[in-house]
Amino acid sequence: MLLINSKLPFKDFQEEYHKKYHNSRSLRGASVMNATGDSIDQSSMGFQYAIDTMTYIVKKITEQKFYEIAPADFVPLSVGEGSFSLTLLHNLVVNSSGDFEQGDLNQGSGNAKLETADAAVAPFSRKVKSWAKAVGYTLIEVEQALLANNWDVVESRQKARKKNWDLGIQKIAFLGHGSDSAVKGLLNQSTVNSNTDLITKSISTMNTSEFSAFVAGVIGAYLTNCNNTTMPDTFVMPLADYVGLAVPVSETYPNVMKIDWLETAFKKIVPGGVKIMPLAYAEAAQNKDVLGGNGKNRYVLYKKDEETLRMDIPVDLTITQPNTVNNFQFQDAGYGQYTGVGVMRPLEVLYFDYNG
Repeated sequence: MLLINSKLPFKDFQEEYHKKYHNSRSLRGASVMNATGDSIDQSSMGFQYAIDTMTYIVKKITEQKFYEIAPADFVPLSVGEGSFSLTLLHNLVVNSSGDFEQGDLNQGSGNAKLETADAAVAPFSRKVKSWAKAVGYTLIEVEQALLANNWDVVESRQKARKKNWDLGIQKIAFLGHGSDSAVKGLLNQSTVNSNTDLITKSISTMNTSEFSAFVAGVIGAYLTNCNNTTMPDTFVMPLADYVGLAVPVSETYPNVMKIDWLETAFKKIVPGGVKIMPLAYAEAAQNKDVLGGNGKNRYVLYKKDEETLRMDIPVDLTITQPNTVNNFQFQDAGYGQYTGVGVMRPLEVLYFDYNG
Protein backbone atom coordinates (compact mmCIF):
# COMPACT_ATOMS: atom_id res chain seq x y z
CA MET A 1 0.00 0.00 0.00
CA LEU A 2 1.25 3.47 -0.86
CA LEU A 3 1.26 5.83 2.12
CA ILE A 4 1.46 9.53 1.28
CA ASN A 5 2.12 12.20 3.90
CA SER A 6 -0.80 14.58 3.21
CA LYS A 7 0.79 17.35 5.28
CA LEU A 8 3.75 17.72 2.96
CA PRO A 9 4.00 20.83 0.72
CA PHE A 10 2.88 20.08 -2.85
CA LYS A 11 6.37 19.82 -4.36
CA ASP A 12 7.52 17.51 -1.56
CA PHE A 13 4.37 15.46 -2.04
CA GLN A 14 5.23 15.02 -5.73
CA GLU A 15 8.77 13.95 -4.85
CA GLU A 16 7.58 11.44 -2.25
CA TYR A 17 5.02 10.02 -4.66
CA HIS A 18 7.61 9.46 -7.38
CA LYS A 19 10.21 8.04 -5.01
CA LYS A 20 7.72 5.43 -3.82
CA TYR A 21 6.16 4.72 -7.20
CA HIS A 22 8.69 5.49 -9.90
CA ASN A 23 12.11 5.79 -8.25
CA SER A 24 13.87 8.38 -10.44
CA ARG A 25 10.91 9.11 -12.75
CA SER A 26 9.35 12.56 -12.50
CA LEU A 27 6.38 14.39 -13.91
CA ARG A 28 7.25 16.30 -17.08
CA GLY A 29 6.01 19.31 -18.66
CA ALA A 30 -0.40 22.08 -21.11
CA SER A 31 -15.65 36.15 -20.70
CA VAL A 32 -11.96 35.95 -21.08
CA MET A 33 -10.04 37.09 -24.18
CA ASN A 34 -7.70 34.37 -25.42
CA ALA A 35 -5.49 33.71 -28.43
CA THR A 36 -6.83 30.23 -29.17
CA GLY A 37 -10.42 31.19 -29.85
CA ASP A 38 -12.67 28.28 -30.82
CA SER A 39 -10.00 26.49 -32.85
CA ILE A 40 -9.62 23.58 -30.42
CA ASP A 41 -12.04 20.68 -30.80
CA GLN A 42 -13.25 19.90 -27.27
CA SER A 43 -13.71 16.24 -28.23
CA SER A 44 -9.99 15.96 -29.02
CA MET A 45 -8.90 16.75 -25.45
CA GLY A 46 -7.36 14.02 -23.29
CA PHE A 47 -4.38 11.71 -23.09
CA GLN A 48 -5.48 9.35 -25.84
CA TYR A 49 -5.15 10.23 -29.53
CA ALA A 50 -4.14 8.25 -32.61
CA ILE A 51 -0.52 8.30 -33.81
CA ASP A 52 1.54 5.95 -35.96
CA THR A 53 5.11 4.69 -35.77
CA MET A 54 6.39 7.70 -37.72
CA THR A 55 4.93 10.22 -35.26
CA TYR A 56 7.17 12.09 -32.84
CA ILE A 57 5.67 13.94 -29.85
CA VAL A 58 7.40 17.30 -29.44
CA LYS A 59 8.53 17.88 -25.85
CA LYS A 60 7.63 21.55 -25.83
CA ILE A 61 3.95 22.17 -25.19
CA THR A 62 1.92 25.25 -26.19
CA GLU A 63 -0.31 26.75 -23.55
CA GLN A 64 -3.44 28.81 -24.15
CA LYS A 65 -2.78 32.54 -24.03
CA PHE A 66 -5.06 35.27 -22.70
CA TYR A 67 -5.34 39.06 -22.62
CA GLU A 68 -3.54 39.87 -19.39
CA ILE A 69 -2.76 43.17 -17.71
CA ALA A 70 -1.88 44.13 -14.15
CA PRO A 71 -4.81 45.76 -12.28
CA ALA A 72 -2.27 47.45 -9.98
CA ASP A 73 -1.05 49.50 -12.96
CA PHE A 74 -4.49 51.12 -13.10
CA VAL A 75 -5.85 51.07 -9.55
CA PRO A 76 -4.07 51.19 -6.16
CA LEU A 77 -4.16 47.59 -4.94
CA SER A 78 -3.78 46.53 -1.31
CA VAL A 79 -3.03 42.87 -0.47
CA GLY A 80 -3.44 41.31 2.97
CA GLU A 81 -5.41 43.96 4.84
CA GLY A 82 -8.66 42.81 6.48
CA SER A 83 -8.08 39.08 5.96
CA PHE A 84 -11.22 36.91 6.32
CA SER A 85 -13.52 39.86 6.97
CA LEU A 86 -16.91 40.25 5.29
CA THR A 87 -16.72 44.02 4.80
CA LEU A 88 -13.99 46.64 4.55
CA LEU A 89 -14.96 49.99 6.02
CA HIS A 90 -13.25 53.31 5.36
CA ASN A 91 -13.79 56.42 7.46
CA LEU A 92 -14.29 59.47 5.28
CA VAL A 93 -13.47 62.61 7.23
CA VAL A 94 -15.68 65.59 6.37
CA ASN A 95 -14.79 69.16 7.31
CA SER A 96 -17.79 70.95 8.83
CA SER A 97 -16.13 74.12 10.08
CA GLY A 98 -18.37 76.55 8.20
CA ASP A 99 -17.27 79.74 6.42
CA PHE A 100 -13.89 81.21 7.25
CA GLU A 101 -15.35 84.69 7.79
CA GLN A 102 -17.57 83.38 10.56
CA GLY A 103 -14.44 83.26 12.69
CA ASP A 104 -13.87 87.02 12.55
CA LEU A 105 -13.83 88.54 16.05
CA ASN A 106 -16.00 91.48 16.97
CA GLN A 107 -13.77 92.92 19.69
CA GLY A 108 -16.29 95.57 20.66
CA SER A 109 -18.88 93.05 21.77
CA GLY A 110 -17.11 91.81 24.90
CA ASN A 111 -17.10 88.09 25.50
CA ALA A 112 -18.73 87.12 22.23
CA LYS A 113 -19.26 83.40 21.62
CA LEU A 114 -16.60 81.88 19.36
CA GLU A 115 -17.58 80.00 16.26
CA THR A 116 -16.35 76.40 16.21
CA ALA A 117 -14.39 74.32 13.73
CA ASP A 118 -15.50 70.73 13.48
CA ALA A 119 -15.06 67.52 11.53
CA ALA A 120 -17.28 64.49 11.07
CA VAL A 121 -16.75 60.91 9.97
CA ALA A 122 -18.85 59.17 7.33
CA PRO A 123 -18.53 55.38 6.77
CA PHE A 124 -17.73 53.97 3.33
CA SER A 125 -17.95 50.19 3.12
CA ARG A 126 -17.05 47.63 0.48
CA LYS A 127 -18.17 44.04 0.26
CA VAL A 128 -15.55 41.29 0.52
CA LYS A 129 -16.09 38.22 -1.67
CA SER A 130 -14.66 34.82 -0.66
CA TRP A 131 -13.56 32.41 -3.41
CA ALA A 132 -12.35 28.82 -3.56
CA LYS A 133 -11.76 26.11 -6.19
CA ALA A 134 -10.38 22.60 -5.87
CA VAL A 135 -7.90 20.69 -8.01
CA GLY A 136 -8.30 16.95 -8.07
CA TYR A 137 -6.58 14.06 -9.80
CA THR A 138 -6.20 10.29 -9.51
CA LEU A 139 -3.23 7.95 -9.65
CA ILE A 140 -4.46 6.68 -13.01
CA GLU A 141 -4.46 10.22 -14.48
CA VAL A 142 -0.92 10.77 -13.21
CA GLU A 143 0.23 7.48 -14.74
CA GLN A 144 -1.45 8.22 -18.07
CA ALA A 145 0.15 11.67 -18.19
CA LEU A 146 3.53 10.05 -17.54
CA LEU A 147 3.01 7.78 -20.53
CA ALA A 148 2.38 10.86 -22.69
CA ASN A 149 5.87 11.87 -21.53
CA ASN A 150 5.54 15.64 -22.03
CA TRP A 151 2.66 16.82 -19.87
CA ASP A 152 2.37 17.25 -16.10
CA VAL A 153 -1.34 16.84 -15.36
CA VAL A 154 -1.06 18.04 -11.75
CA GLU A 155 1.01 21.12 -12.56
CA SER A 156 -1.26 21.99 -15.49
CA ARG A 157 -4.37 21.89 -13.32
CA GLN A 158 -2.65 23.98 -10.66
CA LYS A 159 -1.70 26.51 -13.33
CA ALA A 160 -5.25 26.51 -14.70
CA ARG A 161 -6.64 27.45 -11.28
CA LYS A 162 -4.03 30.16 -10.78
CA LYS A 163 -4.86 31.57 -14.23
CA ASN A 164 -8.57 31.42 -13.38
CA TRP A 165 -7.89 33.49 -10.24
CA ASP A 166 -5.66 36.02 -12.01
CA LEU A 167 -8.04 36.55 -14.92
CA GLY A 168 -11.00 36.77 -12.56
CA ILE A 169 -9.37 39.46 -10.41
CA GLN A 170 -8.44 41.29 -13.62
CA LYS A 171 -12.02 41.26 -14.88
CA ILE A 172 -13.39 42.35 -11.47
CA ALA A 173 -10.94 45.25 -11.38
CA PHE A 174 -12.34 46.75 -14.58
CA LEU A 175 -15.89 45.45 -15.12
CA GLY A 176 -16.95 44.35 -11.65
CA HIS A 177 -18.83 41.19 -10.68
CA GLY A 178 -21.17 39.61 -13.20
CA SER A 179 -23.92 38.80 -10.68
CA ASP A 180 -23.22 40.99 -7.63
CA SER A 181 -23.88 44.67 -8.32
CA ALA A 182 -22.21 45.64 -5.03
CA VAL A 183 -18.82 44.68 -6.50
CA LYS A 184 -17.92 47.19 -9.21
CA GLY A 185 -14.87 47.80 -11.36
CA LEU A 186 -13.08 50.88 -12.59
CA LEU A 187 -15.33 51.21 -15.65
CA ASN A 188 -18.82 50.83 -14.16
CA GLN A 189 -18.98 53.05 -11.10
CA SER A 190 -22.47 54.45 -10.52
CA THR A 191 -21.19 57.51 -8.59
CA VAL A 192 -18.80 58.71 -11.31
CA ASN A 193 -19.99 61.40 -13.73
CA SER A 194 -19.91 60.86 -17.49
CA ASN A 195 -19.06 63.53 -20.07
CA THR A 196 -20.60 62.74 -23.48
CA ASP A 197 -19.82 66.05 -25.20
CA LEU A 198 -16.04 66.17 -25.51
CA ILE A 199 -15.25 62.77 -27.08
CA THR A 200 -17.86 61.82 -29.69
CA LYS A 201 -15.61 59.62 -31.83
CA SER A 202 -12.28 57.86 -31.49
CA ILE A 203 -9.39 60.25 -30.85
CA SER A 204 -7.34 58.58 -33.58
CA THR A 205 -9.96 59.51 -36.22
CA MET A 206 -10.49 63.11 -35.09
CA ASN A 207 -9.60 65.77 -37.64
CA THR A 208 -7.25 68.58 -36.71
CA SER A 209 -9.89 70.91 -35.25
CA GLU A 210 -11.63 68.10 -33.34
CA PHE A 211 -8.35 66.90 -31.90
CA SER A 212 -7.34 70.43 -30.86
CA ALA A 213 -10.70 70.95 -29.14
CA PHE A 214 -10.27 67.69 -27.25
CA VAL A 215 -6.72 68.50 -26.10
CA ALA A 216 -7.75 72.00 -25.06
CA GLY A 217 -10.83 70.88 -23.15
CA VAL A 218 -10.10 67.54 -21.47
CA ILE A 219 -8.20 68.81 -18.41
CA GLY A 220 -10.61 71.73 -17.98
CA ALA A 221 -13.56 69.32 -17.97
CA TYR A 222 -11.85 67.30 -15.24
CA LEU A 223 -11.10 70.36 -13.09
CA THR A 224 -14.70 71.51 -13.37
CA ASN A 225 -15.89 68.06 -12.31
CA CYS A 226 -13.66 67.90 -9.20
CA ASN A 227 -14.13 71.58 -8.25
CA ASN A 228 -10.42 72.25 -8.89
CA THR A 229 -9.36 70.09 -5.93
CA THR A 230 -6.66 68.11 -7.76
CA MET A 231 -4.98 67.36 -11.05
CA PRO A 232 -5.38 63.98 -12.77
CA ASP A 233 -2.43 61.68 -13.40
CA THR A 234 -3.95 58.79 -15.38
CA PHE A 235 -5.92 58.63 -18.62
CA VAL A 236 -7.38 55.25 -19.63
CA MET A 237 -8.53 54.84 -23.20
CA PRO A 238 -9.73 51.98 -25.44
CA LEU A 239 -6.85 49.88 -26.72
CA ALA A 240 -8.06 50.03 -30.34
CA ASP A 241 -8.04 53.83 -30.24
CA TYR A 242 -4.63 54.00 -28.54
CA VAL A 243 -2.89 51.94 -31.23
CA GLY A 244 -4.26 54.35 -33.84
CA LEU A 245 -2.64 57.44 -32.29
CA ALA A 246 0.61 56.98 -34.21
CA VAL A 247 -0.73 59.20 -37.01
CA PRO A 248 0.21 62.81 -37.82
CA VAL A 249 -1.70 65.56 -36.05
CA SER A 250 -2.23 67.25 -39.40
CA GLU A 251 -0.71 67.63 -42.85
CA THR A 252 0.98 70.77 -41.57
CA TYR A 253 2.89 68.73 -38.96
CA PRO A 254 3.44 65.34 -40.65
CA ASN A 255 6.25 64.38 -38.26
CA VAL A 256 4.27 65.03 -35.06
CA MET A 257 2.17 62.06 -34.00
CA LYS A 258 -1.09 62.50 -32.08
CA ILE A 259 0.23 60.42 -29.16
CA ASP A 260 3.28 62.71 -28.84
CA TRP A 261 1.17 65.84 -29.06
CA LEU A 262 -1.23 64.58 -26.40
CA GLU A 263 1.54 63.51 -24.00
CA THR A 264 3.30 66.86 -24.46
CA ALA A 265 0.09 68.78 -23.82
CA PHE A 266 -0.54 66.80 -20.63
CA LYS A 267 3.01 67.53 -19.40
CA LYS A 268 2.60 71.26 -20.10
CA ILE A 269 -0.66 71.47 -18.17
CA VAL A 270 -0.26 68.90 -15.38
CA PRO A 271 2.89 68.83 -13.22
CA GLY A 272 4.42 65.40 -13.79
CA GLY A 273 2.17 64.74 -16.78
CA VAL A 274 -0.66 62.26 -17.25
CA LYS A 275 0.05 58.60 -17.95
CA ILE A 276 -1.93 57.29 -20.94
CA MET A 277 -3.04 53.69 -20.38
CA PRO A 278 -4.57 51.54 -23.16
CA LEU A 279 -7.25 49.08 -22.03
CA ALA A 280 -9.19 46.52 -24.08
CA TYR A 281 -12.05 46.47 -21.55
CA ALA A 282 -12.70 50.14 -22.34
CA GLU A 283 -13.78 49.15 -25.86
CA ALA A 284 -17.53 48.93 -26.44
CA ALA A 285 -17.30 45.39 -27.78
CA GLN A 286 -15.71 44.20 -24.55
CA ASN A 287 -17.97 45.93 -22.03
CA LYS A 288 -21.43 45.77 -23.62
CA ASP A 289 -22.60 43.07 -21.20
CA VAL A 290 -21.82 45.40 -18.30
CA LEU A 291 -22.56 48.88 -19.65
CA GLY A 292 -25.58 47.80 -21.73
CA GLY A 293 -26.66 48.21 -25.34
CA ASN A 294 -23.76 47.97 -27.75
CA GLY A 295 -21.42 49.01 -24.99
CA LYS A 296 -19.53 52.26 -24.56
CA ASN A 297 -16.13 53.39 -25.69
CA ARG A 298 -15.16 54.65 -22.27
CA TYR A 299 -12.25 56.95 -21.44
CA VAL A 300 -11.36 57.53 -17.78
CA LEU A 301 -9.42 60.51 -16.44
CA TYR A 302 -8.58 60.25 -12.75
CA LYS A 303 -6.19 60.65 -9.87
CA LYS A 304 -4.55 57.30 -9.13
CA ASP A 305 -4.37 57.67 -5.37
CA GLU A 306 -5.54 55.22 -2.71
CA GLU A 307 -7.54 57.96 -1.01
CA THR A 308 -9.43 58.41 -4.28
CA LEU A 309 -9.95 54.78 -5.30
CA ARG A 310 -8.60 51.36 -4.41
CA MET A 311 -9.10 47.63 -4.71
CA ASP A 312 -8.29 45.09 -2.01
CA ILE A 313 -7.20 41.47 -1.95
CA PRO A 314 -7.64 40.64 1.75
CA VAL A 315 -6.43 37.07 1.11
CA ASP A 316 -4.30 36.38 -1.93
CA LEU A 317 -4.64 32.99 -3.61
CA THR A 318 -3.54 30.36 -1.08
CA ILE A 319 -3.21 26.63 -1.80
CA THR A 320 -3.83 23.97 0.83
CA GLN A 321 -1.65 20.87 0.99
CA PRO A 322 -2.90 17.96 -1.15
CA ASN A 323 -4.83 15.34 0.74
CA THR A 324 -6.40 11.94 0.12
CA VAL A 325 -8.79 9.63 1.93
CA ASN A 326 -8.02 6.50 -0.12
CA ASN A 327 -4.51 6.99 -1.58
CA PHE A 328 -6.05 6.97 -5.05
CA GLN A 329 -7.94 10.27 -5.37
CA PHE A 330 -6.10 13.44 -4.39
CA GLN A 331 -7.35 16.99 -3.95
CA ASP A 332 -6.26 20.39 -2.72
CA ALA A 333 -8.11 23.70 -2.45
CA GLY A 334 -7.14 27.18 -3.56
CA TYR A 335 -8.88 30.05 -1.80
CA GLY A 336 -8.78 33.83 -1.59
CA GLN A 337 -10.75 37.01 -0.95
CA TYR A 338 -11.25 40.12 -3.04
CA THR A 339 -13.26 43.33 -3.30
CA GLY A 340 -14.32 45.45 -6.21
CA VAL A 341 -12.93 48.93 -6.83
CA GLY A 342 -14.11 51.43 -4.26
CA VAL A 343 -14.19 55.10 -5.26
CA MET A 344 -14.05 57.27 -2.15
CA ARG A 345 -13.74 60.56 -4.06
CA PRO A 346 -15.97 60.08 -7.13
CA LEU A 347 -15.49 63.66 -8.37
CA GLU A 348 -11.79 62.90 -8.89
CA VAL A 349 -12.76 60.33 -11.54
CA LEU A 350 -14.44 61.35 -14.80
CA TYR A 351 -15.74 59.21 -17.66
CA PHE A 352 -15.80 60.36 -21.29
CA ASP A 353 -18.17 58.19 -23.36
CA TYR A 354 -19.46 57.64 -26.83
CA ASN A 355 -21.65 54.70 -27.76
CA GLY A 356 -20.37 51.66 -29.57
